[in-house]
Amino acid sequence: MSSQTIGNYAAINGLNLYYEIHGEGEPLILLHGGLGAIDMFTEILPRLGQGHQVIGVDLQAHGRTADTERPLRLEYMADDIAALMKHLNMEYADVMGYSLGGGVALRTAIQHPDLVRKLVVVSFPFKRSGSYPDVLLSMDKMGAEAAEMMKPSPIYKLYSQIAPRPEDWPRLLAKMGDLLRQEYDWSEEVAQLTMPVLLVFGDADSVPASHMAEFYRLLGGSQKDAGWNHAHMPKSQLAVLPGTSHYSCFSNPLLTEIATGFLNSSAK
Repeated sequence: MSSQTIGNYAAINGLNLYYEIHGEGEPLILLHGGLGAIDMFTEILPRLGQGHQVIGVDLQAHGRTADTERPLRLEYMADDIAALMKHLNMEYADVMGYSLGGGVALRTAIQHPDLVRKLVVVSFPFKRSGSYPDVLLSMDKMGAEAAEMMKPSPIYKLYSQIAPRPEDWPRLLAKMGDLLRQEYDWSEEVAQLTMPVLLVFGDADSVPASHMAEFYRLLGGSQKDAGWNHAHMPKSQLAVLPGTSHYSCFSNPLLTEIATGFLNSSAK
């Protein structure tokens, strides 16, 4: 952490939830991907922190936040974010999440819409079947048995350095597998969102372009030509990053540029 970063723990919902505060300005809650931690945003945090007070969170069982007996569920983790906001006396915040964090961000907006001013969802489908079949197959196979095989990976190296109990690595993989096998379809709830939403995907992402378009349409996009004076411009936006996969979305410099432009715009 830099000298300007404040790291702390909040005792909420039976968790000792770790969070960091970077920069000053409008509050922006930043949520990492599965098996990751706040640290995965190291490359983009300085830019996001220009004009925003970025609150990075290590989600349940990830990073510096120890696990509990509670199952890993996006809905529970969304309630954790709302509880953290209450703990920090925040009336509202922009919320941005990637992959697993994108799902938590989306559930936070669905479950606690009054707390979310703007929402940025990066590389996450609104229904499980939105992912490619081979991706779903990989999710089905996720479990503790992969723990030893993944130990040479950078993601385990980070986990082993910062987790309160590094020996929980197989437990985390087992619980992540259970989470990833849960069926969901949030299309009706997504269609009810009223805050501006930015969807960001890579053009070689884990979901087809048809799902990206379907997601955007649920948010009011792709309905008609906006017109020469933008009279019919939807409040939500869709960005597709060129030459980008699911695994490089979170570090693409274009993500920061597009997200900050969206968050700093006057759209409400």
